[in-house]
Amino acid sequence: VQLVESGGGLVQAGGSLRLSCAVSRSIFSIIPMGWYRQAPGKQRELVAGMPTIYAEFVKGRFTISRVNAKNTVYLQMNSLKPEDTAVYYCYADFRGDRHWGQGTQVTVSS
Repeated sequence: VQLVESGGGLVQAGGSLRLSCAVSRSIFSIIPMGWYRQAPGKQRELVAGMPTIYAEFVKGRFTISRVNAKNTVYLQMNSLKPEDTAVYYCYADFRGDRHWGQGTQVTVSS
């Protein structure tokens, strides 16, 4: 299973980005999927996942969704803050293994 993230970039505080995670196989039967992030000098932390769960620091701002027909998971990020700056990683749990993408950089300027 291969995962490829896209959609990261540089955005001003208050702006929005939508991250995409394209999966190399059908995700119809893959239930645990989601997004983590890792800022410089910090541990990787959960941002949002399915079954639906959100970190407290993104509730009301970020939305996770999936389109099974496109084998893609999305993370819509609104009202971005400088502290959201990090590399964002997509994951998918399949047959007992957690698979990761290579990450996409999100930088929020103040």
